[in-house]
Amino acid sequence: MTSPISSQQLYRFLEDRFTCAQACTECARACAVRASLLDPDSTERKERVRRLAIMCAEVCDATCRMLSEEDRQDEKGIRIQLEWCRSVCLDCAFAFEEYSGAESAADACRTCAEACTDFIATLN
Repeated sequence: MTSPISSQQLYRFLEDRFTCAQACTECARACAVRASLLDPDSTERKERVRRLAIMCAEVCDATCRMLSEEDRQDEKGIRIQLEWCRSVCLDCAFAFEEYSGAESAADACRTCAEACTDFIATLN
């Protein structure tokens, strides 16, 4: 039998969920902007970073949409999505660190990864 959650636990869960969704939105925006600034016809490394930024934006957008849904989703599915988002964001942040002017996008990715980690901790 599952014990009922306290109002404080519910508040933290909802707060962390909102914070994570907000961080995902900011990360998606930063990655989309950064991807548009990288020339797709340049070196293979820049193309890889551009593709990673696009993927990060898409994963963050999907995560945000999932977290914004009001119906009860299965916790396992939410956890998998959050772990995927966290992993992609960390990869993207690491890739952006090599580019001058990409610091804000790298920071947005790190913030999103941290928010995903924090939210995962509130799940049972």
